[in-house]
Amino acid sequence: MHRTIIPLAALILLITPLTAGTVTARGAVRPNIVLFLVDDMGWQETSLPFHREKTRLNQIYHTPNMERLAAEGMRFTQAYASAVCSPTRISILSGMNAARHGVTNWTLRRDASPDDPHPTLDPPRWNLNGATTLPGIDRTVRITPLPQLLKTAGYQTIHVGKAHFGTKGTPGEDPRHFGFDINIGGHAAGAPGSYYGERDFSSAWRTKPPEHIWDVPGLEAYHGQEINLTEALTRETIRVVEKAATTGSPFYLYFSHYAVHAPWEEDKRFYAKYLAAGLKPFEALRASMLESMDKSLGDLISTLDHLGIASNTVIIFASDNGAPHDCPRNLPLRGQKLSPYEGGIRIPMIARWPGFTRPGSLCQTPVIIEDLFTTILDLAGARWRGRTLQTVDGVSFKPLLTGARPSITDRSLIWHFPHYYYRQHPFSAIRQGPWKLIFHHADRRLELFNIDDDIGEMTDLASQYPVRTRHLARLLDQRLDSLDAMMPVARADGRQVSIDQGR
Repeated sequence: MHRTIIPLAALILLITPLTAGTVTARGAVRPNIVLFLVDDMGWQETSLPFHREKTRLNQIYHTPNMERLAAEGMRFTQAYASAVCSPTRISILSGMNAARHGVTNWTLRRDASPDDPHPTLDPPRWNLNGATTLPGIDRTVRITPLPQLLKTAGYQTIHVGKAHFGTKGTPGEDPRHFGFDINIGGHAAGAPGSYYGERDFSSAWRTKPPEHIWDVPGLEAYHGQEINLTEALTRETIRVVEKAATTGSPFYLYFSHYAVHAPWEEDKRFYAKYLAAGLKPFEALRASMLESMDKSLGDLISTLDHLGIASNTVIIFASDNGAPHDCPRNLPLRGQKLSPYEGGIRIPMIARWPGFTRPGSLCQTPVIIEDLFTTILDLAGARWRGRTLQTVDGVSFKPLLTGARPSITDRSLIWHFPHYYYRQHPFSAIRQGPWKLIFHHADRRLELFNIDDDIGEMTDLASQYPVRTRHLARLLDQRLDSLDAMMPVARADGRQVSIDQGR
């Protein structure tokens, strides 16, 4: 006989009288939701291992609050994002795969692409101005954004930190354009000018003539102070969360750290101890930035505990892509940020939903970044299906959080980067089950890997399994076509690159 066991905290929520403004139309408690997003953090850049055994990076870095969050929630060992920041952030905002929304590289200046010239290919006419809710803005994707849907559902919506949704001079540069009630520190740039309050979080000190496009806005109260940006954003977050907790309405907090993205500036509170432990200067610097981020997570968790709202607050921790090339490799993974290999796209992810996620649980079902859109809306009990301008690709992993049988195990995951940037050639990739196929646009080359057997992607199996390679190539071609993916153009004949040319 099958018996359904209801967690004690969930049972308490069912029988406890509910305050006004915290209940869905179906009578379920609406949780506060925190998405804690880290920038450029690799899969293993933490003392919390996401692999079968601890690696060197797990041993040299110190992130006790990530460890605590995982001990109280669920660790996802096969979570994925795009290989670079803006595509990931637009996917969270819209629920669309990057191949569909077309913001496939990072953005900053209006109508300007960061792409490097490729010897044989021209990039497609991609959406280099980012996202918007308005019609008529050239080279943008128009969407119904996640915070607006949550706001319609009765949520307070708070943005703190890096936005990077739209270019300078377009409506999308301001997070409030997408339905955030509050914006602290978010604008067009995807990196801070500096992490130091002594430098006013500005890049003007290192650019001639002084440039201010990278300057973090809205933190003038901390200018001239000896304070790290990560700490300043945390203090501001705590202030707005304390206020939000008094209103009687649930809140959505998108706490999107600039850390641990460049510029490489150590957090002075933690740097010396890593040098003393024998780390090389850059490793110690990276370790200090990671511990600074982790302290922020701990301070936020402590605030939720102090306010008495932790038991009704979901926290999802994730990164936006893999670690950059400057950083130590996230072994056993191959590749780093921008790369189609696991080191570029596999991310650390943790979710804690008190009373629903089993403490210390592990989820090995592959999920991808656009799934956050659907999952967060489902957690909020929002009515959104059929009400978005865009086609939503993300699949809710809410059932996984409760230990339910996964319903998304046989789907294919897609990545698409039709650009030449920082020595990374354009690619598309697909994963289905343990099999991953990479299509390199420039030379029409196909690579096949079995991720379960070869997580380091050291052995290309394309010639050994030609039937499977052709099958996945056809599937990738069909998926890209269904997503209206934009492909580079071969300069020699003026034709779009096609996977058919690679078979």
